[in-house]
Amino acid sequence: MRPQRPAAWSAAAGLALLLAVSGCVPAALDWSGVERMIAEEFPEVPGLTTRELAERLAADPAGVVLLDARAAGEFAVSHLRGAHHVGSDAAAAARLAAAAPGATLVAYCSVGYRSAALVERLRGMGHATAVNLAGSIFRWAAEGRPVYRGAARVAQVHPYDDAWGALLPRPLWAFAPDAPLP
Repeated sequence: MRPQRPAAWSAAAGLALLLAVSGCVPAALDWSGVERMIAEEFPEVPGLTTRELAERLAADPAGVVLLDARAAGEFAVSHLRGAHHVGSDAAAAARLAAAAPGATLVAYCSVGYRSAALVERLRGMGHATAVNLAGSIFRWAAEGRPVYRGAARVAQVHPYDDAWGALLPRPLWAFAPDAPLP
């Protein structure tokens, strides 16, 4: 079992520190590097592909609980239909308590790092059905899968920042929910 990080430690801060220490330049990010980094940092966290998630949602939407691990401002721009914003472990635990027994808990963020950290913590608390969405909302949206702002389908995703946004097609970028809809 990995040592527990202090509560104030955020996944984004951890990733920034990891990048700074390793000498990686965020502008050089690519999917293979991000996936390798997530696999190395969270080797015990199982993943689900965007295709697998789409199939599960089509077959049994009630059997999937979507947990959005991004910041509230990112969630406000768009999210997966039916997702619950969980800004803390307590919020995630509250959603899990309301979930149907045996439901698959799928966490996502921008690229999968913050959600992998959440899944690791949830699994450590005994939530064995928690999995990470590989590629998260960036890959989901880039593949043309639907994202929503409330009940409205939109074609925009918060890019996190300019460096991480390089993994998201530029026409999908929106930093605020009041950005004009296409």
